[in-house]
Amino acid sequence: MARYPRSSGLSYALGPGPMSPAVKMLIIANVVAYLAASIVPEMIARLGLHPAAIFERFAIWQMVTYMFLHAPLPAIGHVLFNMLSLWMFGTELERTWGTRFFVKYYFVTGLGAAATVLLWSMSPLPGADLIYGERTIGASGAIYGILLAYALYFPNREIYLYLLFPIRVKYFVMIVGAIAFLSSLGSGGSGVAHTAHLGGLVVGYLYLKGLRLRPLDELRYRWLRWKMQRARGRFDVYSGGRGGDDDWKKDWKKHIH
Repeated sequence: MARYPRSSGLSYALGPGPMSPAVKMLIIANVVAYLAASIVPEMIARLGLHPAAIFERFAIWQMVTYMFLHAPLPAIGHVLFNMLSLWMFGTELERTWGTRFFVKYYFVTGLGAAATVLLWSMSPLPGADLIYGERTIGASGAIYGILLAYALYFPNREIYLYLLFPIRVKYFVMIVGAIAFLSSLGSGGSGVAHTAHLGGLVVGYLYLKGLRLRPLDELRYRWLRWKMQRARGRFDVYSGGRGGDDDWKKDWKKHIH
């Protein structure tokens, strides 16, 4: 709940306000898929993330389609929590980043969560055999990536845990990250979902902390920087201040993304 000052006192607003465009479309897509899977349960068997199907039958599309599936009716808590989180945290991120980067980040973290599940299923880590034969569904991997990004951009914002206890977002994400990590090391069916949660957090962190600069972009950056230095020398233009390669590179990253 946020407070906004007014001349006559204080007004209160729950949540970030109206949904931004990409958040709205993602919520619609998830709700439609949820209702469709409730009518046709076979969709989950076909479109849920199943490592055995991907490695043995190359059902690669499942790495995307699993993100839009949730436990069908009468179960509603899974899809409700994910869509509520997407609205509450994703809306402000989309306004901050712009729709294009927000959508890109959403799918990067969702795919990263899927890749984590696949890698874990082929490893000697605890629960790998179970994960290999189970299906993972839900937007939770991408949602955990959204939570991580929100904590990086707005670390001191307060949310209410269980609608009762105020806690800063950065601490909340630390807690859910620790739970996801420890749960993924345990046994039982819940380990499948927690592995995806952990993947969304880790991939989101790495992506936002600098792995967006691809090798070809690095070469383009070096080439453009060389051209600019030549132009400065030709026209006797000298850069002022103490900014060096790191500052220019930061501006370059913003430009290409």
